[in-house]
Amino acid sequence: MKIATRAGAVAAAAVLSLSLAACSASNEVAADDSSADAAATDTATDEATDAAMSFSGELNGSGASTQEKAMEVWRANFQTENPDLTINYDPVGSGGGRTAFLDGSVSWAGSDAALSEEDGEYDAAVDRCGDAGAVNLPMYISPIAVAFNLEGIDSLNMDAATIAAIFDGEITNWSDDAIASQNEGVELPDLAITMVHRSDESGTTKNFTDYLEQASDGAWGYEASGDWPNDLGESGQGTSGVVQIITSTEGTIGYADHSQTSGLGVVSVKVGDEYVAPSADGAALALTAATPAGVNGDDDLAYELDRTTTEAGAYPVIVLSYVIVCEQYDDADEAAKVTSFLEYTASQEGQAASVDAAGNAPLSSDLSDQVIAVLEGIAAASGV
Repeated sequence: MKIATRAGAVAAAAVLSLSLAACSASNEVAADDSSADAAATDTATDEATDAAMSFSGELNGSGASTQEKAMEVWRANFQTENPDLTINYDPVGSGGGRTAFLDGSVSWAGSDAALSEEDGEYDAAVDRCGDAGAVNLPMYISPIAVAFNLEGIDSLNMDAATIAAIFDGEITNWSDDAIASQNEGVELPDLAITMVHRSDESGTTKNFTDYLEQASDGAWGYEASGDWPNDLGESGQGTSGVVQIITSTEGTIGYADHSQTSGLGVVSVKVGDEYVAPSADGAALALTAATPAGVNGDDDLAYELDRTTTEAGAYPVIVLSYVIVCEQYDDADEAAKVTSFLEYTASQEGQAASVDAAGNAPLSSDLSDQVIAVLEGIAAASGV
């Protein structure tokens, strides 16, 4: 693995200059000097390699716990190439990450929900970043699994209206006809359902409730929100908290990034006339129905998701998770670190690494190129 940095590009240019200089002088020196020229070029190449690893100090981000597994491998890979740099990421949840970014505590935020114009977050970003404000850049696409714990049952079929009724306390027993009628041949227990949701403000919650609002034909009576809208069931802090409760308690059902629900039963949701299990391919198909929703100009790559798609194989309960960054940083060193690191995470190499670690759907090559182009523009605007 070789992660390119801007420092490396500058050093490579220096190597090229040295090589050209050596070539232009080659007709004026004795043949015996050719080995000296080669040694000089080799030395410059070694120096370029060292320069490519020139980032040092710390780079701090925080936010969505859905990105945690991907962020672990992204950080490890980038730090391998930059051993004097420490990258920290605190998976406090999307809301906490946006708050930390907007108050200047971190250089970037990970968020399963874009900045909200309605909540004044774009205006707050102007105070934090300057007149250009901040933008949302897609970085992580993943299915949200509706996960449950029932002994001997690994999968169930449910439509959105049934899921909505469970999470709003209208269906309270696993043997309810609304569940049984969609799962012929499955022996459902006469057991109370315990619903589990996030206790913190969460982009995963916002995406899940957005799915329920759009797809349940009115069975979900709430607007999409990062805060859980009722006081039913049990709650857990972060993705890990929800998964821990489901794992430890039979009869539970909750929602979490699919990469972190290993060992639990999962729901296949009704899409058109079929039931579709959560998968990276299904998430990628669902994203094709999205439409641009960015508020802060062409660089703001936020999207509105259509959860009512009936495309075969699409899985509409997805999270499109962003990194939120300033359009311009006052500190060129901070800008170089954050943009170089995020260019790696958005690259095909970085996306392949997270797919292996977290099972997410990679950014398309076109979307990857768009994100990298925005980051390069941010670096240039910041004097990098």
